[in-house]
Amino acid sequence: MVTYLAGRVKSTVDYIMVRQEDKAKVRNVKVISSKECVPKHKLLIMDMRFKATKTWHRKFKPKVRVWKLKEEKTCDEYRSMVGDKVEEAKWKGLCVNDHWQQMKGILMESAQDICGMTKGPRRHKETWWWNEEVAEAVRESKIKVG
Repeated sequence: MVTYLAGRVKSTVDYIMVRQEDKAKVRNVKVISSKECVPKHKLLIMDMRFKATKTWHRKFKPKVRVWKLKEEKTCDEYRSMVGDKVEEAKWKGLCVNDHWQQMKGILMESAQDICGMTKGPRRHKETWWWNEEVAEAVRESKIKVG
């Protein structure tokens, strides 16, 4: 395969790099002699075959219900709990990273105790088009069919 042509000089100087594990996926390599991508260099094309990967559903991870901290009562409880835990904690002799991890632990543990955790994935996604009119039409059609 000649990829470089200058007068009488013909050479293969253009390469396509492929990872070792992808070499088996290469089906064909060819040079298009009528096309120059840069002066004196011919266009080099490689065909590869990839298998479609299967998409996996992510497993649900419970989250802390931090939106509950917008309520004044919940926020006050959280502040008092964090304050008590910060006073009880032993801070002397810790490096910055350990200090940060301990503070993060206090904040997260307090939030989990006060706000709670989510129990499962959302069952109903909100949509902009769903309203009472649509809900009524769906109810009526279910009655007619059912």
